[in-house]
Amino acid sequence: MSERVMPGCGGGLITLDVADALWAGLTARSAVSTSSAALTCSPADRVGYVLLGGRVVATVQARGGLWGVPEIEVRRAAAELNAVEMGRQDLGRIGPFGGPPQQEYMEGMLLRWRQRITRVLQEPGGPERAARGEGDGPYHLAGIDWRRMLVEQTRDRTARTWWLPRAVVRLLDAAEHTETLWLQAARQGSVAVTEPPSRHGQARAAGGRQTKSPDCPTAPLCPYNGELKGHVYSALSRKPGISRKVAGWACAVCGTAPAAVLDHCHEHGYVRTPVCHSCNTQERPDHLYSNNIRVADHYTRLFHTHTADWLRHWHRCPGCRARTTLPLPHLAAWTAYIACRSLRPTHRGSRGRKPCGVLRVSWTGSQNAPRSCLLTVAVDFCSSGEHRVLAQVPYREAAEQFRVWLAETAPAVAAEAGPDRLDGLPTWSRPMIADTRSEGLGLF
Repeated sequence: MSERVMPGCGGGLITLDVADALWAGLTARSAVSTSSAALTCSPADRVGYVLLGGRVVATVQARGGLWGVPEIEVRRAAAELNAVEMGRQDLGRIGPFGGPPQQEYMEGMLLRWRQRITRVLQEPGGPERAARGEGDGPYHLAGIDWRRMLVEQTRDRTARTWWLPRAVVRLLDAAEHTETLWLQAARQGSVAVTEPPSRHGQARAAGGRQTKSPDCPTAPLCPYNGELKGHVYSALSRKPGISRKVAGWACAVCGTAPAAVLDHCHEHGYVRTPVCHSCNTQERPDHLYSNNIRVADHYTRLFHTHTADWLRHWHRCPGCRARTTLPLPHLAAWTAYIACRSLRPTHRGSRGRKPCGVLRVSWTGSQNAPRSCLLTVAVDFCSSGEHRVLAQVPYREAAEQFRVWLAETAPAVAAEAGPDRLDGLPTWSRPMIADTRSEGLGLF
């Protein structure tokens, strides 16, 4: 017996057109920009469901070949989206990188939002057409209108990078993870899958049979409990099925989004934890060149508001923990941001004195030759037109200053560090196979 698709005022089924209007109305005041054609103008063929935020909403075929969705599920998805708090200045980079991430291909995994956005923006005139709402690109993903929140940054008038608010990145990652679980359940037969609805809400191939899908399966993410402690990334990353295993954990940093990558120390080669894309990009140093870092706003979170969490995360690497230090780019950023804070000049502003320009730190040599390694902290883009060097700090001095600061700031982390806390660590840094799949990853 077919289900009746009602115009929608109760808790039954509503047509896709009505669901579109309901979604747009319920999310009109959301901090996340949404699309008014989230269900009837899908960016990809859907098989028995649509994505609304981080929720899968099943489609149900009714009389006359029309397709509908449960109204209560649309309202739940809208409520979840409205609860998302978004900072317009807290951005995560989404591309372009040196190459596409090498992920295991899962047939039927359709969102792949990073690849879709990058493909549109890399087309000639792509960013401009996206801003004007032109072209045939996927201008909404999981009901979210990403083009209204995209931030483009240009360096040296040639290199473009694209950014989205970090809350949106996490939301889209969660949608991709939820879709993966749905498709896995569908292939195992625990979810009845209907035929995909067409652009106008008509069935493509009903076959004279009506099928109903239950609520989306939402298997909880497993917390990470150190299962990969002591593993070497270069060996672990080659194991079959590791990407799927990582996706089953919650991000070990934020604890809310599904993990997507294995964060690891590029100096010692050890795996730290599974993390989501958002936390991975937040932790990544803002490289200008291979030995040159701009100390951006996200270092406030790393070294101020969430210091203990990030220090504990970095010290999951046995090498960094035993030597009571950080990887060289992170240590350089810490030296500029914390150790040299008192040296940074300020200027008068409308709301008091404002720090001068933009901090930048570079280095010569490497941590493997600490006697010859020198960190140089400078200020760029000074409002008075000056470009000044604030300090030159030898690597050993910077490492010693960090040890003192660590003991004062995160005593629990400092208590677990030191050469006497770990037996059997190699005297020399474990050789590491460079990961060149993404820009700037080889040094953190």
